[in-house]
Formats: sequence, C-alpha cells, structure tokens
Amino acid sequence: MSAKRIAMRKIREVLRLRLEADLSVRQISCCTKVSVGSIQKLLKSAQTLGLTWPLPIELDDGQLAALFYPQADTTISARHVVPDWPSVHQELKRKGVSKQLLWEEYTQRYPNSCYSYSQFCDRYKSWCQLQKRSMRQIHKAGEKLFIDYCGPTVPIVSPTTGEVRQAQIFVAVLGASNYTFAEATWSQSLPDWLQSHVRAFEFFGGTPALLIPDNLKSGVSKACRYDPELNPSYQQLAEHYQVAVMPARPYKPKDKAKAEVGVQIVERWILARLRHQTFFSLAELNQCIRALLNELNERPFKQLPGNRRDAFEQLDRPALGSLPVHPYRYVAIKTVKVNIDYHVSYEQHHYSVPHQYVGQQLELHAGDTLLQVYHQQQLVASHPRKTIPGMSTLPEHMPERHSKQQRWTPGRLKQWAADIGPGTLCWVSERLAEKAHAEQAYRLCLGLLSLSREYPPSRVEACCQLANREGLVRLKQLKPVLTSGRDQLPASPLSYPELPQEHENIRGPQSFH
Repeated sequence: MSAKRIAMRKIREVLRLRLEADLSVRQISCCTKVSVGSIQKLLKSAQTLGLTWPLPIELDDGQLAALFYPQADTTISARHVVPDWPSVHQELKRKGVSKQLLWEEYTQRYPNSCYSYSQFCDRYKSWCQLQKRSMRQIHKAGEKLFIDYCGPTVPIVSPTTGEVRQAQIFVAVLGASNYTFAEATWSQSLPDWLQSHVRAFEFFGGTPALLIPDNLKSGVSKACRYDPELNPSYQQLAEHYQVAVMPARPYKPKDKAKAEVGVQIVERWILARLRHQTFFSLAELNQCIRALLNELNERPFKQLPGNRRDAFEQLDRPALGSLPVHPYRYVAIKTVKVNIDYHVSYEQHHYSVPHQYVGQQLELHAGDTLLQVYHQQQLVASHPRKTIPGMSTLPEHMPERHSKQQRWTPGRLKQWAADIGPGTLCWVSERLAEKAHAEQAYRLCLGLLSLSREYPPSRVEACCQLANREGLVRLKQLKPVLTSGRDQLPASPLSYPELPQEHENIRGPQSFH
C-alpha cells in the first residue's frame, strides 16, 4: 500500500460500500472522497487478505492498520548505493522502459548494496518532488508535442509604406527531450496555425503520437474538459499525419506545462535578444529566430545531462513516426446548405451539386485548386476552384427538364429550324432576335419543336410560312393553324373589291365642283 495512510474509518467505509452495497469504484470515490487508484489498491489488498463484510468484531483499527500497512524495515544500511536519479528519470522517457526494468539493472550492478524495489520507487518519487514542476511528468519518447503561441508579438515594418504589423510566434516542444521549434507567422488564423504544424513536423523530421494544443479557436471549435470538438481542418491535418489530438483541459495549465515553459524560454532566450532589432519582412525575422533556436537547443541542461538536441537524437528522433510522401495542404472546411437552384456558395462563386440534395446540409472542402462537396463523408461533387464571382454548373447535377433545356443554344435551334425549312428558320430567327436575351425565346422555340413531333415537317414549314405572312408570333396562334388544317390550304393571291357599275343614281365627278 501507499506510504500515505488512509484513515481506518474510511477504509471500513470503502469495504462496506463495495462488499455490502456493491457500488462501483467511482461511486465509492465520490462518497468517500478517496481517489480511484487508492480504492482499487485497498480492494485488491482486501481480496488478497480474504476479508469479507462485516469485518470480525474483534478486528480493531490497530489490527486493521497492520493488515493494510505492514511495518517495513526503515533501517537502510549505509552501504546502499544511491541510484543516479537524473539518469533514471531520463531513461524512463524511452519507449518500453519501466521502473521495474531499471531496478533490475540497478540490482545487477550492485547486488549486495541495492534498495528493494519498493524503496527504489519511493526514493525516486521523493527525488521527483524536489525537482521543478515541469519535470514531474514522465513523457515517453516520441509521444507528445506541446503547442502554443507566445504572448508578446514582434513588430515588422513595411519597407515601402512604413506600416507596422505584429508577427505571432508559434512554439512547439517535444515532451521527452524538450527539443523546441519556433517560427513567426502573420496571424493565429487557421491557415497559419496548420502550416506552422506542417513546418514543425518537417523541422523534427517526423510526427509524434499526440498533439497537445491549447484551446485556440483555430484548433478547437468547442472547448470541453471531457469531449472537446476539433476544428474540421485541424482534424483533417491530424488524419493526414496519422496523429491524435488531445487539447489541454480548459483552465488546467499543468496539462500543457511543457508548452508554458517552452513559450517562456523562447520569450527569454530568443525574443528578448531580438527586442532592439528592426525587421522588414517575415522571412528576415524567421531567419534570426532559427539561428537563436539552434543555440537554444544546444544549451546544456542545468539539472540533467546533455542538451535538448542530444536528448532529441537519443529519445525522440528514433520514436517519431515517418512523414507522409506529400505534406498537408490547407483545405477550408465549412458546412453549407444547398440552395433551391442546387448550388452551394463559397466566396461569391456558386457550385452545383446533384439536385436531389436541395435543402440539405453538406460539407464543403475548398483547396487551392479544387473544391469538393461531401454528404455523410461521401464525395458528391467536385469542381475546379474559382476565385471570381459566377456559377459552375455540371449538366449531370441538373434535373432532367433543366438538363434538356440547357443543351439547346441559338445555333442549335437555328440548325434544327433550317432542317425543316426556310420558313421555320425565319420564324425561329425572328423570335430569337426580338428578345433581349436569347434564352428568353428558348421556351417558345422548344414549343415549336414539340409541334414538329406531332405533325410532319412539311406542315410545320407551311404553318411557319403562314405565320410569317400574317405576323403570328405566339405559339397559341400557331396551334389552331395546324389543328384546323389552314396550313394545307393553298395560299390565295391578293384580291381587291370590285367597283360598282355606273347608273343614274350615281353622281359623277362634276357634281363635286
């Protein structure tokens, strides 16, 4: 059991709640305010001791304490060799290395003057408690990368206008070796945030198993202690590099102590040294940061052997995952609703999707050159990315009636009309010409096309000739001509009314003088 004793009253209550009330470990922890780990150890010891509830009446607190906390021989011979605790601490960061293994190696080296395993663990724990807070956690090699931004910014002056912009400083620290990456970006926006990750992975030459960011809006859409919601683009980057993201809990700075310390070191050892310099470009600033960063990573540790670079080469580098063949390229992801015209909008350009998704919420992925739309993780539309206002419509996305109409053009309509006859071509051309936009006459012309399916081309041609002579411009004027058969009647020559014959009742021109 742990050296920190639990009151006998609480031990009895833990046993009662488990053996009599059959509560879970977490429920017992809530009732007794004893940690889950301690309760599990108590119950395991009780099972080993064969205790049942109720406990024997004759078992007093002293006897119960003797069962759970047997007195250990605290007399340690002066001949015991004290382990090299800094080396033990460093070795524990390696994958697969445990305290049990290190203790066995220690006993092999000093078989007659070594601590027992429990004493070894207790003394290591005491040593850790005397170190800096940032050293208490043991981070496995290649496991965690802590990420944050510095508070101070660096001014950059435009060489042409003199305008001053503030650069943000991105910092990433590997947990096991403290190997540090830092760079300047124009903002903490999503594109800059993601590309800084890409450059950090390239700087390290591999990927960790876990990313531990702060709850920055670019990375975490909705902060939560138990179930944070990641930004979709950040999640996509994690999937591309096959890493997991575990944001630090809100208001829990110990979760990202490495990042806090790393940021502080960058501020003191890099930014403070650059405070008197004037920079005219982001590239110039990053060049200076990289030079000082190399010095920082080669500075010796104060309480541990070696430096950050040495620790990185020994611990983190062999354990990092390999980089993918192609680096991640930023893709903006947003939820969009399909308009009634079966298009979705992105930066003032409208892209079509299959018409059956009208009114539904889809996920839009916009890259540098390609825009894709997904429904329930399935690709439903893909378009070349456009940067100017307009519309991109694919015929296969249109309803059948829209698709058919879309296939007609003025040239095609005239060609169809010419195939029937000159009269039809004349009528169609005049309809197309009299509208401000040719599309306005499409429906009228397509109505005439539907008549050509009901009547022979010769009758449609005759009908159009009659319409041209009589100025018939509406489809409802043409239909009666065909249904009544007027188109089949011979065209009558122009005739004039006969003059009346002269007789005595008609006055001549002399009567009007």
